[in-house]
Amino acid sequence: MTPPKPAHLSPSELGTKEFPSFTPAKNPCSQFPFPASWDKTYTTDLDTHSAHPSHTGQAWFTDSSASTRTLAYLSSLSLPPQTSFLDLGTGNGEMLFLLRSSGRFCGKMLGIDYSAQSVEFASRLAAQKGLLVTDEVESKRTGRGEESTGVEFYVWDIMSSDPWMWGQWDVVLDKGTFDAVSLNPDTDVAGRRVVEGYRERVERMVRPGGRFLVTSCNWIEEELKAWFEGESFVWEGSVGYPRFSFGGKQGQSVSGVCFIKKVR
Repeated sequence: MTPPKPAHLSPSELGTKEFPSFTPAKNPCSQFPFPASWDKTYTTDLDTHSAHPSHTGQAWFTDSSASTRTLAYLSSLSLPPQTSFLDLGTGNGEMLFLLRSSGRFCGKMLGIDYSAQSVEFASRLAAQKGLLVTDEVESKRTGRGEESTGVEFYVWDIMSSDPWMWGQWDVVLDKGTFDAVSLNPDTDVAGRRVVEGYRERVERMVRPGGRFLVTSCNWIEEELKAWFEGESFVWEGSVGYPRFSFGGKQGQSVSGVCFIKKVR
């Protein structure tokens, strides 16, 4: 029996591309303060990188070593080298760079983001590292069982863009994107908060037998299971994060949960 979904988070501008009136003292998912918009964040990164080429921008959950913990978890699964990866809301692309530089995976890697400036910045960093895919033949590979030496980045909005990449990915990664969508105040044609359609979109991107790994600072593990387990996804495992005790209860500031898509 599928558990009921958790109550929605209160709507916030942080779930949209621009949020000029939101000015909290601390960003719970990053050591950096909240910007006025995602585009402005990556425009600043591009400008800073032009002046200082060592600048790589910000990455979410760095205080919790989320990327290295995610890599360690994926490495424990004994995935084949040709495993393909799709990174949702890729930001500066650091998760894909870590995967590629680990030497464990030679499959296709694609990062998508609805911010064009994010994609431009990640592509610039990839080119600097010698990882940017520029070969047209390689960029048209389906992502299944093909080898690649680089990383690609495209502008693509998971909630509204055409589903040209559905059904082909071995591993789909989400590090903070579901958090942002959960805060989006918009509704779909049925009058539901847009987050209600997120699982369905993600399910269609993952091939049967493939995996979806989501990292969140807004939802605990049991809530993530309630959001994503169902007809297609089943829980496979969890990424280990430090736990703390408060008021006699155990908790953690970041949760990482991996689901596997059923083979029908």
